[in-house]
Amino acid sequence: MQEILNRIMDEERALYHLQDALVRGCAFEGPADGESAMKEGRDLRVEDCRFALRYPLWHVQRFEVADSIMEDTCRAPLWYSCDGSISNTKITGVKCLRECDRITMKNVSATSPEFGWKCRDLTIENGDFTSEYFLLESKNVNIRNMTLSGKYTFQYTENVSIQNCVLNTKDAFWHAKNVEVRDCIVNGEYLGWYSEGLTLINCRITGTQPFCYCKDLKLINCTMEGTDLAFEYSDVDADVKGEILSVKNPRSGRIVADGYGEIISTESVFPLTCEIVVRK
Repeated sequence: MQEILNRIMDEERALYHLQDALVRGCAFEGPADGESAMKEGRDLRVEDCRFALRYPLWHVQRFEVADSIMEDTCRAPLWYSCDGSISNTKITGVKCLRECDRITMKNVSATSPEFGWKCRDLTIENGDFTSEYFLLESKNVNIRNMTLSGKYTFQYTENVSIQNCVLNTKDAFWHAKNVEVRDCIVNGEYLGWYSEGLTLINCRITGTQPFCYCKDLKLINCTMEGTDLAFEYSDVDADVKGEILSVKNPRSGRIVADGYGEIISTESVFPLTCEIVVRK
């Protein structure tokens, strides 16, 4: 294995198509302002490096990045790459991770608008993320022990599993399909609209107007706090502990809770057959 140690590189495509190599203690920065440092790399181990230039890891296959920093000037650091892992790394570059396949992230801290768009087979463990449009249109995602601050997160995602996470967001899970959220805190507004096959288990849910226009929505052993105007025109099977602030025109299914602040039944554009039950 080739070793590249303790260098500072700023030229265009500094390590283009590098193969079977260890890159350690290097910095990608400088006046030449070159892009795409490791583009088209293969079988790379990157340790203790600092990236301050654009597009360093595009079209890379079979890679590991560990104990590194991708600064805010490192724009779009990973696109079109596959079979890689990122660990113990801090990312502040925008548009990190797009159109990537089979990526694992552990102990990663990322502040990156438009993070993780259109990725497939992504695993995140023990992460801290800030991103407005987190994981737009990504598929086959497993997330454990993550804290997220965002706005329009998980939109158009498919086949997602989320466990032991804190999600601070709004408009999350819009148009999402086959998503399971388990043992999580979900703080937001307008959660889950237009979703299909969204399931929440043992979750604490807060925020106005959640779960409207949903198909095959399930809530199992959840709490709902400050959740007014919930379930409008949704097909829902919900078992909620405690009181729901208000429920409005659920379309079909069954909702069970310990109480309801208000059940709103106004003129509807759909036939309404949902059963609303007070737990005895």
